[in-house]
Amino acid sequence: MNHNISNMMRLGKSIIILPLVFFMLNRHAICQEPAIKREITLYNPYKPSLHDVIKKSFLPDMTDTAKTKAVVSYDITTRPYTPAYTISPLKAATMQPEALSKLYNGYIKLGLGNYLTPLAELSVTNLRSKSGIAGFYANHFSTNGNIRLDNGKKIFAGYMDNNANLYGRKFLRESFIGGNIGFMQKTRHAYGYNPAFDDYDPAKKDIRMNYFEASASAEISSMKTDSTELLYNASVNYSFFNSGKNLFSHLFNISAAAGKELKGFYVSSGIEYEYYRPSAWISSEAGYLFALSPSVRKKTADWNAKLGAEICIDKFTGDNEAKLHIYPDLRFGFSIIPSYLSFFAELSGKLEKNRPGNVVVMNPFIISDELYRIRNTSIPVIVRAGLEGETGIEGMYRLSASYSAANDYLLFVNYGSFLGSVNIERGNYFKPVNDDIEILNLKGETSGRIDRHFTFTAEANYYKYTLTEYEYAWGKPSWDARFILNYSLRDKITASFGMNATGDRHFRAMVQDLSIPGISSDLTEKVPAHINFSLGAGYRYTKILSFWLKINNISFSRYYEWYWYPSYRFICQAGFTYSL
Repeated sequence: MNHNISNMMRLGKSIIILPLVFFMLNRHAICQEPAIKREITLYNPYKPSLHDVIKKSFLPDMTDTAKTKAVVSYDITTRPYTPAYTISPLKAATMQPEALSKLYNGYIKLGLGNYLTPLAELSVTNLRSKSGIAGFYANHFSTNGNIRLDNGKKIFAGYMDNNANLYGRKFLRESFIGGNIGFMQKTRHAYGYNPAFDDYDPAKKDIRMNYFEASASAEISSMKTDSTELLYNASVNYSFFNSGKNLFSHLFNISAAAGKELKGFYVSSGIEYEYYRPSAWISSEAGYLFALSPSVRKKTADWNAKLGAEICIDKFTGDNEAKLHIYPDLRFGFSIIPSYLSFFAELSGKLEKNRPGNVVVMNPFIISDELYRIRNTSIPVIVRAGLEGETGIEGMYRLSASYSAANDYLLFVNYGSFLGSVNIERGNYFKPVNDDIEILNLKGETSGRIDRHFTFTAEANYYKYTLTEYEYAWGKPSWDARFILNYSLRDKITASFGMNATGDRHFRAMVQDLSIPGISSDLTEKVPAHINFSLGAGYRYTKILSFWLKINNISFSRYYEWYWYPSYRFICQAGFTYSL
């Protein structure tokens, strides 16, 4: 490398010296006269060159031998930070309506079973409306079978129920007005005669009992839900009941009730007037009832109380004077464990109206003219106490004990009569009798959900009767119980299992010799307890079409609804329901 540089330096000096020499010679020639002319010709230009050398390649050492110590120091100065923001107006919130399920205008239900048992049901109503409701409902159910009595004879025991109802309501601003027109028809056959009469073979028309009732009503009621506002209801009702020629009655009822919260107390009162007029063939006098029922209530999250009374004036058709009744209406309850355990105690009373339409539902086999001469039952004292609450499985429970004292308590006994050797009544009709009674009742009821498919309800009662005139409460069970288990699979398949149990009962038959007034002989019999099982099933084929099946008395047990009145054993019905 150094050798090359040295050669380059020599070459550079030569390049500089040659022109100088040429210049000096030239000048000298010019200065001398005569001048000497010479020419120099250069044939090869100067071309510098470098000789090849051997280069050495080496990498630098990256090791840093210098050490630097970083010294960091900082200061913190606090000051508030105010972020920049802009205000944007909020849009008004809009509530989207929930999707409502589709409604249908009604449905029709048809079915048929053994003993030639048809069933028909029709319901028609308008759809959702803010102006009002209007609808029509009707149903029919009947049986046409024979039943074997204790003497081995078969007798026709068919019956029929027809009902129709036309109703409507008109919504006003804060109330509604409504009306109703109803029709009821019941047909029964008094087939349960004393089996000792082997020669008795009545025709259907001889033991047929027809009941007919037409009714109409109108009402006006507030639709407010705030108890601080005045809540009221008023109605007018009329019904005509008929069971044969010259056997009918008119019933007119008007009632009203109002209530309002005042200084934390809910004050209310009700008033009722009822006018009862049987046909002139039954009685020339009318009966009436007037009742006034004021009350004051207070309810908090932990306790509730009610202080009230009912003042009632009742005049029976055959009485010359009216009776005054004053019934207490007291209640107190408090919570022991919120929602799950509460205690309650009540002291009350009431007047049970034994009008023909109500009594026929209890027992339709009553002697025709006796049906319109039944006194109302006065219950001046009802004491009840118990525990109630939620079960924790989507259900409730209630355990209670009650004591009641009643006057003119209604009972039924079979009536038979004869004149000499001629039998007139054979015990298939009932005579209503009244007695003063004390009733002790122990009751337990519960309901709940076992899982997402099964639900149940259960109830049991124990009764103890103490009467003034009679030894037993005729036809009343010493205990009863019922249990229902329901199954549902996505509202597609439904099923149910039911059990009804009735304890032992005492029946009485009064046999009277018409030739000797006031003299009668009695027959009494104790009927043992019985249990009745039932099954039901349904299949929802589509939203508008479903099929159903009902089976009653699957145990084929023989039991008596009334004395000498055996019931049908096994009844099976099947049908469908179609939405309109």
